[in-house]
Amino acid sequence: MRRRTVTAGNLDEILQATTPAADAGEPVAPPPVAPPASGRNHGLRTEFEFELPRGYVDEAGTVHRHGAMRLATARDELRPQIDLRVKENPAYLSVVLLSQVITRIGTVTDVHAGVVERMYATDVAFLQDFYRRVNSEGHTRAAVTCPHCEGGFEVDLSGGRLGES
Repeated sequence: MRRRTVTAGNLDEILQATTPAADAGEPVAPPPVAPPASGRNHGLRTEFEFELPRGYVDEAGTVHRHGAMRLATARDELRPQIDLRVKENPAYLSVVLLSQVITRIGTVTDVHAGVVERMYATDVAFLQDFYRRVNSEGHTRAAVTCPHCEGGFEVDLSGGRLGES
């Protein structure tokens, strides 16, 4: 499968052509349809798509892998500092912070700390790294080295299945 660049013009076409694959017979939520783009485009990308390694399993047993995270604001980074849960347990900071900047996971749009708490540790670690890349470096690419040929190349952490190009 060939990876395509998503633009405002081809987003609907790509979403219609994409069908999620199920793992182990679990129901998988389809990727949500993006809201219509506003008429203004300032060239600043403020929301980044991602695909979780394992996926969030909701109360109905549906696996949600595709999601979006927006850029963090100063308020997003300050708010957890006054949260009582963070004061009692500083490790909880990442749960509160991620719950503020994740705009959706599959069809789940009410992402709160309870949702992040129920995620697999692998997915939380992925989202922590994704947050750091998006907010510190401004992109979702990572430089990697092939363990066999030692050749260097970049991968996009925002989605796609391993091995796809």
